[in-house]
Amino acid sequence: MRKKNRKSSGHFATLTSCISTTLVLILLGSVVFFVTMAENFSNRVRSEMPVAVLLKDSIPADALQALQAQLRGKPYVRSVTYVSKEQGAKETYESMQMQPGEFLTDNPILAELELSLHAEYANKESINRIAPEIRKSPYVADVVYPIEEIDNLNHTIPIIGTVLLSVAVLLTFITFALINNTIRMSIYARRFLIHTMKMVGARWSFIRRPFMRQAFWIGFSAAAIADGLIGAGIWYLQRMDVYVSELITPRVQILTLGSVVVCGLVLTLVCAYFSVNKYLRMRGGDVYLN
Repeated sequence: MRKKNRKSSGHFATLTSCISTTLVLILLGSVVFFVTMAENFSNRVRSEMPVAVLLKDSIPADALQALQAQLRGKPYVRSVTYVSKEQGAKETYESMQMQPGEFLTDNPILAELELSLHAEYANKESINRIAPEIRKSPYVADVVYPIEEIDNLNHTIPIIGTVLLSVAVLLTFITFALINNTIRMSIYARRFLIHTMKMVGARWSFIRRPFMRQAFWIGFSAAAIADGLIGAGIWYLQRMDVYVSELITPRVQILTLGSVVVCGLVLTLVCAYFSVNKYLRMRGGDVYLN
């Protein structure tokens, strides 16, 4: 009867360890998910910052095509969009809620090329080097870009990134502490078994092996459950909003789900290894005191 109770108690401790580890891994995976998605959001905002290359009215069609081809070949340009004088005037009147010709009879709007830059070039220093190069063209009237918005963006994004990274690092330590405590409590319940096996001459590696095997399956099961729940949440977010689904790239999913598996296995195995070694190093009397 006592053996049966001890066996059921061991199963309950294993189940409790698996549930606790799963909850901690879900929390860790959620932070990794939002950190990586925030990085994608930052890159998206940077790349959508428009750089307007204003064109002179005298530019011929062949020179326009040549300039477009030249800009598309630059390493810092992601895409080039041509906006004609008529289209630019229409967009301006619509933004001012006016009718064409209501204020001016002539069209003062210049045709332009809207450049979308790669995220790593969408900063004040890079654009200040790029703009003079583009202005050298005889058909370019000016290069205009939202300097204040770029400054604010470059000031805000590093702060947000630092905060999220700090949270991720802090949560990693908390995760290790919680999983370590969970595994230690599970091994603590069988400390007398460890001591008995040590007294009959069993090697430390032999005693440690079943605990390491159990820790592996706890970590694997917890990671699989956590990945399943996180994956379901990601699927729901992708279905809920198109813009959010564009931010959830395969890289975000791989890093999120992969980090859960790696942390689940590594942390449980490391914690089990050191916890078992603690009781292996204990003397007989110390087992009853701890």
